Amino acid sequence: MKKISTGFIYFFGALGGLLFGYDTGVISGAILFIQKQLHLGSWQQGWVVSAVLLGAILGAAIIGPSSDKYGRKKLLLLSSIIFFIGAIGSAFAPEFWTLIIFRVILGMAVGAASALIPTYLAELAPANKRGGISSLFQLMVMTGILLAYITNYTFSGMYTGWRWMLGFAAIPAILLFFGGLILPESPRFLVKENKMEEAKQVLLNMNKGNVNAVNDELKQISEQAKIKSGGWLELFSQFARPALIIGIGLAVFQQVMGCNTVLYYAPTIFTDVGFGVSAALLAHIGIGIFNVIVTAIAVAIMDKVDRTKMLTIGAVGMGISLFIMSFAMKFSGKSSSAAIICVIALTIYIAFFSATWGPVMWVMIGEVFPLNIRGLGNSFSSVINWTANMIVSLTFPSLLDFFGTGSLFIIYGILCFVAIWFVYKYVFETRNRSLEEIEATLRKKLK
Repeated sequence: MKKISTGFIYFFGALGGLLFGYDTGVISGAILFIQKQLHLGSWQQGWVVSAVLLGAILGAAIIGPSSDKYGRKKLLLLSSIIFFIGAIGSAFAPEFWTLIIFRVILGMAVGAASALIPTYLAELAPANKRGGISSLFQLMVMTGILLAYITNYTFSGMYTGWRWMLGFAAIPAILLFFGGLILPESPRFLVKENKMEEAKQVLLNMNKGNVNAVNDELKQISEQAKIKSGGWLELFSQFARPALIIGIGLAVFQQVMGCNTVLYYAPTIFTDVGFGVSAALLAHIGIGIFNVIVTAIAVAIMDKVDRTKMLTIGAVGMGISLFIMSFAMKFSGKSSSAAIICVIALTIYIAFFSATWGPVMWVMIGEVFPLNIRGLGNSFSSVINWTANMIVSLTFPSLLDFFGTGSLFIIYGILCFVAIWFVYKYVFETRNRSLEEIEATLRKKLK
């Protein structure tokens, strides 16, 4: 293969995360205008937001496992095409049902990206850099969300602004396609396909020409590649069970702690506590910038701090922030200072999420599964994540009407502390260990 800059590979390998973030984040501002122009009720608004999540479940379930058969690169290219079709279709949708259909199509690409990219990056990166490289995906997600917030504010003054907001995603989709043409295939997949020399060249490029490290890694990969590719039986086997419990648990808790209700509905929350629409969107940009900075810090420290410590600290910070936010929301209608406390607590909550559960969950589901079911395991965890995401997001407006903002976020806060128990009981450490060493841990647990 031609020598390609590792920075280029990591950037375009993670670029699907930007589209993931943009397409899930843009609706938070666009829905303020869509509901008025298309005359949507609260249940229809919930579906416009959640249609991407339904598509994501389908994309992760169908496209993700196919990467074990066809390779990570080909499926990334397919995802970029689906991103483009979904973005353009959403922008030109004339009414509710057409918008829903194209949002589902868009979601299929989002789900595919969430299943493919963490695996692809984990398989390319050297063990001592894997946490930081894999968490580039989450940094791209947060950058995409920030880009969505900026686009929302930019086009908020136009009558058809929401169409521009949704259609803008077509540009990075085109970039992903042409960048993806140059990306190498995963060396683990190449070894499985008996393309040893090509795999060696990719590893040499990613390891800066360190021949000894590459030979050792190639030997380990070759040993494990001899194990026949597994299916659902292997995924639910006793051997893979510890990895499956981690994948499912982290995927569910990342959502039921309320992260995406805050990300998707933040402008709505801001307007509820007294902000105007323009001020709410502007405040959203400020949170987005802070979000990206915190995620960048998380990328920098990912390989210096244990994953389990990051998850625990993050859950504590998120839980306390939600309790404070809930208390402030109860009094926000009567006090401007309570509204400010609410916004500060919300910002701190997002910071803890962006630094810990946001990136660590995606890093770990890309690490813990054995090679012969890695694509399937990552895909299954992504399906669980998107299903939990959809349930939480779809029920949020109705639960908000029933409980009120103050009480609802207390429930999410309690679940943050349940997540700490889960991490302590079921999650084993993966930092600074090769994927082959992590797989060996699963074999030891079987004995």
